[in-house]
Amino acid sequence: MKGTEEDPRGLILEAYRIEGITEAQCRSIFLDWALGAPPERDTQDDVRSLLVRYADGADDHPMTATLRAALVAPPKPRRRGGRRNRVPDA
Repeated sequence: MKGTEEDPRGLILEAYRIEGITEAQCRSIFLDWALGAPPERDTQDDVRSLLVRYADGADDHPMTATLRAALVAPPKPRRRGGRRNRVPDA
């Protein structure tokens, strides 16, 4: 099977073709896709392109939810601890 520039191995396309696929399986496939992406590619742009290519008419598909979740910026880590928590009366 020939993939696309964004999905060279066709992993995302195949996920959309699997009947009854679960969210967990989609996340696993997405992780495989992300780990296999060339480092020079902008994966955020690729995810947007994949949504345009595959998600039309598949709003309730778990891969669509997985791809949309990938576009949400992760929460910024909060500082935990520091000197105040290590030294009394600091």
